Amino acid sequence: MRIHADFSKPIIITPHDNQWIKSPGGEVNRMMLDRIGEEKARATSLVEFAPNSQFPEHKHPLGEEVLVLSGVFTEDAEHHYPAGWYMRNPHQSAHHVSSESGCKIFVKLMQMTEDELEPTRINTYDPKNWVLSQGRHTCPLFESKFEKTFLEKLEANQNFSETLERGIEVLIIAGELRSASNIYPTGTWMRLPLKSNLKFYAAASGATIYVKTGHLQHAINVWGNKQ
Repeated sequence: MRIHADFSKPIIITPHDNQWIKSPGGEVNRMMLDRIGEEKARATSLVEFAPNSQFPEHKHPLGEEVLVLSGVFTEDAEHHYPAGWYMRNPHQSAHHVSSESGCKIFVKLMQMTEDELEPTRINTYDPKNWVLSQGRHTCPLFESKFEKTFLEKLEANQNFSETLERGIEVLIIAGELRSASNIYPTGTWMRLPLKSNLKFYAAASGATIYVKTGHLQHAINVWGNKQ
């Protein structure tokens, strides 16, 4: 299965475009944003857990990245992560996941390297995890030679100043982004290729966004020719 698997093309998916499908076992609903592979795949998805749902224990070759968007996400029946928690589970980690209240998560599978060995847990709702530098209010999440991942809060009409030279991936968590010709609401996901030139700024409501940059060249090197 190949969904938006050409990393040289821009992809923008708004909530109006979402097509939810059930996982093969019926445990969760998924919106597939990009994917290379079948059930074990390099994938980026939105996933919805209904109340009192669970997903059986499973392993993560090349890791798993999760941002909890709403509700409470539970690992191994005892670790509870409400909205705002960010986690990285490294190569060959395993867990059983569930949600008593229901939740929605943003998930990236098989997009790490085998060298990443330590798990990450960050509460992005904790002000101590945010920094203000050169007019930018960010919550650093992870950085390596292959990627830089962070959240950013933009004030009303503030320009998003990250360079697009290395490609970029954005999920709008709250508020709206605008370009010269379009408005992108909460829930919009976009992946823009290397050397893109689209310019964004926050709408009057401001915006909070998830950002990953620098990772697309690695994705092209590893996955560019795989079916």
